[in-house]
Amino acid sequence: MSTSRAWAPFRKSISTLAALRHFFDIQVQRHAVILNPALSVRGQRYEVVEGKTPEIPIADARRLLSSIDTSNVVGLRDRTALAILAYTAVRVGALAKLTRESLTHDGSQWALRFQEKGGKSRLIPVRHDLERFLFEYLDAAGLRDAPKKKPLFLSAVRKEKRLTENSMDVKDLCRMVKRRMKDAGLPPSLSAHSFRVTVITDLLKQGMDPFDVQNLAGHADPRTTRLYDRRRKEVTRNLVERISI
Repeated sequence: MSTSRAWAPFRKSISTLAALRHFFDIQVQRHAVILNPALSVRGQRYEVVEGKTPEIPIADARRLLSSIDTSNVVGLRDRTALAILAYTAVRVGALAKLTRESLTHDGSQWALRFQEKGGKSRLIPVRHDLERFLFEYLDAAGLRDAPKKKPLFLSAVRKEKRLTENSMDVKDLCRMVKRRMKDAGLPPSLSAHSFRVTVITDLLKQGMDPFDVQNLAGHADPRTTRLYDRRRKEVTRNLVERISI
């Protein structure tokens, strides 16, 4: 039996208990009952040590960015979108919501304001190489002085290497990422979400404060950040050399 099938009954019981707790919370708020009878019930413990999304190796991420033909506006657009994923660790959904006014300057640095899940808004500074990518794209697309609500990433007529007036949605961006990864010879298992895994793992390897990494990822719970940490699965040469056989 697979691991996912083995855990299925436990996941079901956890979700049922959560629904009951939520139901009785509402009854308490409405003064229908005094206490939540499900609050003290302990559910089955289900812990996911590591997420399923594969990381993209640093060398492959760099090769992907450098492999894009930027002699046309579509290439500049794609490199910019991929660089934002790589240098901010945002979800592709937040990337799709970017508009011209999302790029702001506070007098000392440029930053991107992302609209995240649950209506959260986060401001992430733009590093210098990403700033160059952004403005090369904005100038080529004629978006530097565009209206504030203008989408930052526009769909394209790829055969003609020109942009349309329509914005790219999440599916468009995911397809673009997959296409560029395929062109760069990267495994099909990788996705736009792989950048989040890579960024989080890389920063933790460098000894960065886990709380700062959690804030960058936009996670309310540090346990969620740990799901993206791939350091645990790495088997070193030193470890296998110590096997006594």
